[in-house]
Amino acid sequence: MMKHRIYIVGMGPGREDMMTGEAIVALEQAEVIIGYPVYLKLLGERFVGKEFLSTPMKQEVTRCRMAFEEAEKGKKVALICSGDAGIYGLASLMYELLSEYGDCELSVIPGITAANSGAAVLGAPLNHDFCVISLSDLLTPWERIEKRLRMAAEGDFVIAIYNPSSHKRRDYLQKACDILLEIIEPERPCGYVENIGRDQTSYGVCSLKQLRDTEVNMFTTVYIGNSTSYVVDGHLVTKRGYQL
Repeated sequence: MMKHRIYIVGMGPGREDMMTGEAIVALEQAEVIIGYPVYLKLLGERFVGKEFLSTPMKQEVTRCRMAFEEAEKGKKVALICSGDAGIYGLASLMYELLSEYGDCELSVIPGITAANSGAAVLGAPLNHDFCVISLSDLLTPWERIEKRLRMAAEGDFVIAIYNPSSHKRRDYLQKACDILLEIIEPERPCGYVENIGRDQTSYGVCSLKQLRDTEVNMFTTVYIGNSTSYVVDGHLVTKRGYQL
């Protein structure tokens, strides 16, 4: 029996010229595009003729089931996620639910995650070993986040921080910096990028001590350099290790 294929599409920052060709093809072939309302608006006029379905934030399970249900009706379905669908996206949840929908199969289309697109704005901060840590404790206990921050600092990783602040978590970046300052020197080069790949993109380079008191929001990605990171021409760079 022919299975119903669902494309789980990473749309990058949202701008069409920052999507992969594979993502655009999947969206063009889809009859139904499902996603968070903000992401659907970012798609622009190219896909305006498609059927758009959405659910609010915190209804991700409902959104995923909607994708399966629409596919079972025989429709070509694309489920969109910002950045990459497999990095804090819905790809893993779709696979968790797959056993309930035996006549469907999944195809994950990669996208540019914020760590990559923000790094390009700053310069080259991820040019050696790095990790990505989200400060959102909605699905992860803060104790585990704190441990990961400490271990990343101890391991001298460059750290990309997602979800550094929100209305309910205004002081979380400050808390994270306080943890890191127990291990890392206050002068460590850092950076941040807001609204990556969208209108009014802005960025800054600063020290870890200055970052602690920097105001950010949920659309900001933060970068903590490692022991080889430095600032050149206003950009944050991490050395790869070449001998010059």
